[in-house]
Amino acid sequence: MELRTLRYFVAVAEELHFGRAATRLHMSQPPLSRAIKQLEADIGALLFARSPTGVTLTPVGMVLLDEARALLDHADHVRIRVSDAAVGAATITVGILGDGTDPGAARLAAAYRRNHPGIDIRIRDTDLTDPTCGLRAGLVDVALTRAPFDETALTVRALRSDPVGVVLRADDPLARRDQLRLAELSDRRWFQFPQDTDPIWQSYWNGGRPREGPMVRAVQECLQAVLWNGTVGLAPFGHDLPAEFAVVPLIDMVPSRVVAVWNEGDTNPLIRSFVEIATAAYRH
Repeated sequence: MELRTLRYFVAVAEELHFGRAATRLHMSQPPLSRAIKQLEADIGALLFARSPTGVTLTPVGMVLLDEARALLDHADHVRIRVSDAAVGAATITVGILGDGTDPGAARLAAAYRRNHPGIDIRIRDTDLTDPTCGLRAGLVDVALTRAPFDETALTVRALRSDPVGVVLRADDPLARRDQLRLAELSDRRWFQFPQDTDPIWQSYWNGGRPREGPMVRAVQECLQAVLWNGTVGLAPFGHDLPAEFAVVPLIDMVPSRVVAVWNEGDTNPLIRSFVEIATAAYRH
């Protein structure tokens, strides 16, 4: 039973879909399906119940999932410890975009410290104009951020999806609504990012169409634009805002994805460990 095959199994078990798991693993679906079938043959039992819409774990698969995660975590820990010993004092620089009080980020920080007590972890907090947090410029090794953005030459791991709402002043007439549609905000001014901001990122936070409004770079600037100018903008749910603001759900807005992202082909084991620990931390 190879570690690589176990990683394949865990990906399918977490995605509950061979196609999505293959995309996550950056491979085509046929060899993934063959590897899982061979694993089932080696074990002598079915691990997944298959259907046209996806798969579900069998009781045997549930047992293997717990054991495989533990084994892979231990293998990663061994590899990192050996790597640390080989290179001496090691450092990883993490770019963070947005709210550092996110419970998932707090669990990730605690878990990473436990797994890598000797690693120097450097944090680079970035504004909203660079969703990759300096990754392309070589300022960070891995970024904890939100998609979508241009993923060219990057590897992205989705950690969580959050519903999105519109941020309004608490005394705005729309703040009393239970839900809104983007079309109901077409006559409002929205906060804008600078022109050189990633266009995919800009389009998402503008609700998919050009807008007019004040230029901002940071979360606090966005809030002040709402407070002082009655500007509107989008924000993921799960963030506590002062009483002066309200967030109303948008029913036609694609959820915002929290992701870990790193440069394609970067084999730094500290990054791999970061991503695996992040996946577990945000899964809870």
